[in-house]
Amino acid sequence: MIARLALSLMMTCASLVPARACDVALLLAVDVSGSINPLEYKIQMEGLAAGLRDGVVVEALVRGQSAVAVMQWTGEGRQDLVLPWTHVRSPADAETLAQAVEAMPRLWDQYSTAVGEAMLRALDAFESAPTCLRKVVDISGDGLSNEGVEPAMVRSTMARADVTVNALVIETNKIDLTAYFHENVITGAGAFVVTANGFLDYAVRIRQKLIRELARQMSSLGP
Repeated sequence: MIARLALSLMMTCASLVPARACDVALLLAVDVSGSINPLEYKIQMEGLAAGLRDGVVVEALVRGQSAVAVMQWTGEGRQDLVLPWTHVRSPADAETLAQAVEAMPRLWDQYSTAVGEAMLRALDAFESAPTCLRKVVDISGDGLSNEGVEPAMVRSTMARADVTVNALVIETNKIDLTAYFHENVITGAGAFVVTANGFLDYAVRIRQKLIRELARQMSSLGP
C-alpha cells in the first residue's frame, strides 16, 4: 500500500512539472534558383543533412526541444515550405529530420533569385510554427537578389516580428556576396553571415552555422 501511494505521489508530482519550452523555431531556407546545378543542389542537401546529424547540433536541438522546418526558394512567387514544422525531442527525431532533408526533391531549377520574397514567405511560415522563445531564419544563397521586393525593404518587417535572419552565402564569383547579405539581408540581435568558399565548402560551413545558431540554448539550458 505504501509503495502504491508513493508511486501515485511521484506520478502526480511529475504531471505538475511544466514541459520544457521550445527554445528556437528554426526555418532552413535553401536556395534552388537556376544558378544552382543538380550536383550543387545535392551538395547542399547532403551537407545540411550531415549538419543535422552532427553530435553537437543534435544535442543542442534536443536539449532545446527545438522545432525545425525547411523551405525551398527561388524566383518571385516560388517559395514553399517543403518540410513542415517538426519538433526535435530526441536523437531519433533528428535522424528522421536528416533523412527527410536528404530525400527532399527539388521543386524548381530554372528561376531567378528573389531573396526578399523568400524572407516574406519565411515570415508567413512562422504563423504556423510552434510557440518558441526564438524565431530564426537560416537563409542560404549564391547570388544577389534580382527579382521581387528588395531584401533591404523587408528587414524592418522581420525585426518588428522579432524574427532573426542569419545567412550562409556561397561565394562563387568575384562579387562580394558576404557584404551584400550583411548590408541587405541579415537582421536581429546577434545576426550573422557565414561564408562558404564554393559549394564544396558548404557542408563545413552549414555545420558551423547551425552550432552558432544553437549555441545560446546550449549555454543557457545547463547540464
